[in-house]
Amino acid sequence: MKAILVVALVLGVSGLAGAADAANPVGTWKCEYKIGEQQRTSTLTIKKDGDKLVGTMSWPDQNAENLKDLKLTDGTLTFSNVRKIMNREIPIEYKLTIDGDKLKGKGASDFGGQKQEFDINGKRE
Repeated sequence: MKAILVVALVLGVSGLAGAADAANPVGTWKCEYKIGEQQRTSTLTIKKDGDKLVGTMSWPDQNAENLKDLKLTDGTLTFSNVRKIMNREIPIEYKLTIDGDKLKGKGASDFGGQKQEFDINGKRE
């Protein structure tokens, strides 16, 4: 009976470690999304600073913008940042699910008084 319990605990702990690895956000992610009919790209970079996650997002026409309120909860990464287009600042909220070396989710912004969402897919480099 003890042997079965020990095996069950080892397998359970191993499963939890595997789940934590699957949701590791640290790294550089190449992201793709579509706004209207235009295909777009961005680069998401996440690092550990002690126990805290920090990061930036860059676009072809905008260098690294710091991420705000970066959190990882149960494999879901949430943060916000500001996209700057033609002297205009557009705050964007992100909610992304990490699965190994892939991420998937949505970005949302209030643009002209209307909330707009777009799908995002990414791969870790």
